[in-house]
Amino acid sequence: MRTTVMFDAALMRHAKARSAERGESLKALLSRALASELALPQAAPGRIRARLPLFGAASGPAVAVTHANLEQALADADAEGIGLRSQQSIGRARARR
Repeated sequence: MRTTVMFDAALMRHAKARSAERGESLKALLSRALASELALPQAAPGRIRARLPLFGAASGPAVAVTHANLEQALADADAEGIGLRSQQSIGRARARR
């Protein structure tokens, strides 16, 4: 099969020199290099462990985090992001006064 591939000039000079050293054609060198690369096992997409921030000392009081707390915190953050305040955060602000 015939195709056109653009290589960096320095890379092409290196490839030509290597093929000449080995007494093989540039086509043979490039075909072998490509076959070698494609024969390598494909890396499986790894799972990245999320690092969550920790607050406070390990010896300090434990914080009970519930789904409801997280849901409310996310709702508050979303509301603040668009310039609103959730009803629950307004109620908490009034209670602090």
